[in-house]
Amino acid sequence: MKTANVAIIGTKFMGKAHSHAWSSVPKFFNVSIKPVLKVACGRDEQATREFAQTWGWEEIETDWRKVVERPDIDIIDISTPTYLHRDMAVAAAQNGKAIFCEKPVALSYAEAKEMYEAAQKAGVLHYLNHNYRRTPAVAYAKQLIKEGKLGQIFHWRGAYLQDWITDPNFPLTWHLQKKYAGAGPHYDLNSHSVDLARYLVGEVVAVSAMTKQFFAKRPLPDAGAGTFKSGGSGGEMGEQTVDDAAFMVAEFENGALGSFESSRFASGRKNYNFFEIYGSKGSLAFNLERMNELQYLSLEDPVDQQGFRTVLVTNATHPYVAAWWPPGHIIGYEHEFTHAVFDFLTALDQGTEILPNFLDGMRIMQVLEAGLISAETGRKVVVSEVM
Repeated sequence: MKTANVAIIGTKFMGKAHSHAWSSVPKFFNVSIKPVLKVACGRDEQATREFAQTWGWEEIETDWRKVVERPDIDIIDISTPTYLHRDMAVAAAQNGKAIFCEKPVALSYAEAKEMYEAAQKAGVLHYLNHNYRRTPAVAYAKQLIKEGKLGQIFHWRGAYLQDWITDPNFPLTWHLQKKYAGAGPHYDLNSHSVDLARYLVGEVVAVSAMTKQFFAKRPLPDAGAGTFKSGGSGGEMGEQTVDDAAFMVAEFENGALGSFESSRFASGRKNYNFFEIYGSKGSLAFNLERMNELQYLSLEDPVDQQGFRTVLVTNATHPYVAAWWPPGHIIGYEHEFTHAVFDFLTALDQGTEILPNFLDGMRIMQVLEAGLISAETGRKVVVSEVM
């Protein structure tokens, strides 16, 4: 069997999710290329060594530039904070590496464009990991839409809600600083929602938006404090420079209307990635917190039998599920990443593209930047204005 040497840059939350995927994919899927977990790269040498030992990486490195220049590395997995993506992706492309990159793609449309152009010029495979496309229920929703089950789509309603920073003592992590994150949930969460809307409904052509920041100051994090821990450093405060919530309404190219709601202040919502799609023949609804279920209504049913039915998307006939467990045995968040790695390796072997890629990342950033412009100016913004 062919093999491909993988180097992962970033060893925190996404580093763990990606490592699990690279190691599990050949155990469940019939892969044409077997990934070799060659190098793990992080800034803290001891922490990176422990990460590599835990997840099965053969070597470690603390300088990502050395990693992307290594001739024995075939795939660069970018699992770092957003502000590092552009430089890493461009360097990886220039060194002829296939690229598996976390979202949001970059801090701006301009950076995303630079990443796309570098990857295209180098002729390398590039993938942007909006993993929710590869939830079986979402992939099945796409299948139903392609089969015409919804008819003409009239409306998209999306909401991505979390509550992990409602505590005013939550520290000033990189997620809350514009220079590192670009924006708050409008980028972090709405990037997922915009990707799903483009995947399921179509291109967004114009938006109107508003954003809100509830706390201007946050405690500086204690040295060595974990990303998601409360508590600051002796009362010293720092400035938060991103939104806490963002609401956006949109017009789609096909005439549909949509709404996008993102917040980290939705008490009780842990990872509530929800959408509804309404069409002339039926409707769909999905909630990531019940990720194995898809709600489906068909207007072609007899009137006295119409209503949302719950489809348990765990049959072998549903997307990706045949590789896992018998019907009714649900899968989880981590499986989406394994599906992405499988599709990535298949594309690498066959010389085809995989979606979403950096071009999709550009278009997502156009929509999100148009939303920020709208929030700042109070006017509707045509997405193509973002250049």
